[in-house]
Amino acid sequence: MSIYDAESDPRHGMSVTHRRYVPHSHAHYGGSLVDGAYMLAMFGDVATELLIRTDGDEGLFAGYDQVSFLQPVIAGDVLEATATITRVGRRSRGIEFEARVVCRATPEVSPSAAIVLAEPIVVTTASGTCVVPA
Repeated sequence: MSIYDAESDPRHGMSVTHRRYVPHSHAHYGGSLVDGAYMLAMFGDVATELLIRTDGDEGLFAGYDQVSFLQPVIAGDVLEATATITRVGRRSRGIEFEARVVCRATPEVSPSAAIVLAEPIVVTTASGTCVVPA
């Protein structure tokens, strides 16, 4: 009988990053704020690609262990979301997520103005579990 060493699994530590422009149609609150569900949808998309790359299947999201909304996201921002596998089970994958604003809308300059940030702003972090077929 062999003991499976998940830490040495080549999938452990793999990550995928997506970038996405936040359209003004997704502004949900005053000040062109975007709701947190937008970030969770982005995390779902980046997890899907990660599981396709590591397991050849889109997998299913079983649930989040934690989600932290750290800074606001506004319409016109450019977001970057990264998913990284932190735990490999027989069918489950622990995944950590981080979303950052890399370009920020500057509506005070003009309605379509934006800047590239010297340092990205971490706006949301999360961890969760996805499952793939055996």
